Amino acid sequence: MANIQEVFERKETKYVISRQQYEELLKRLGNNIEPDVYPTNTNCSVYYDTAEFQLVSRSIEKPLFKQKLRVRSYNVPTLEDGIYVELKKKYKGVGNKRRVAVKLKDYYDYLRTGELETDNPIIKAEIDYCFEYYKLQPALYIAYDRKSYCATKNPGFRLTFDFDIRSRVDDLRLEAGDHGKLFFDNGEVVMEAKNLGAFPAWFVEALSKMKIYPTSFSKYGYVYQQRFNDIVNKTKEENVR
Repeated sequence: MANIQEVFERKETKYVISRQQYEELLKRLGNNIEPDVYPTNTNCSVYYDTAEFQLVSRSIEKPLFKQKLRVRSYNVPTLEDGIYVELKKKYKGVGNKRRVAVKLKDYYDYLRTGELETDNPIIKAEIDYCFEYYKLQPALYIAYDRKSYCATKNPGFRLTFDFDIRSRVDDLRLEAGDHGKLFFDNGEVVMEAKNLGAFPAWFVEALSKMKIYPTSFSKYGYVYQQRFNDIVNKTKEENVR
């Protein structure tokens, strides 16, 4: 897995839109965007947290600084396939993602031994520290089907659209498949606009005309809240009985 980008820094703004809005927005953006290098894939992630869900609980409070650790694959991997171990941090709305690429079987060896061969020992040291300091363990599996676009004249501006966000709290292994409970009832789409600088005028104009506004949406945070509410409601029902 050579020649992969290991460090990202950019502003990410999220929007939750309907399928109809997605279709209309693509028409409005027209030739300003084109399919990205990897236009479609299924993003599969296992998020790690403390036993008390400390990282996601803090993230929900919307602090100036927050971080999370996950392992991610693009489509369902085998043990021989490559995955990414990612440490995501956000400070004042600007996200920084640092990652290392490894084979899935080597990652499992790392969890047992702490040893991992990588070309970037600095990032590995950060990941090591996060695992050790927080005593991280697998917490939640999330998958979604993504379509990716970039600006025709500015590849640094990217748009992604995530469909059928689904999750599970058992069998937290990337190789176990991308099945899970759907998050949205009506098929909503999560759009992310990604750029280090200002968004293009043609994109802002399209959003304004369609009355599409940004929202704070963390997949891990919102799915965690949904799962937590389900558990609370189930407990209440059992107590009533």
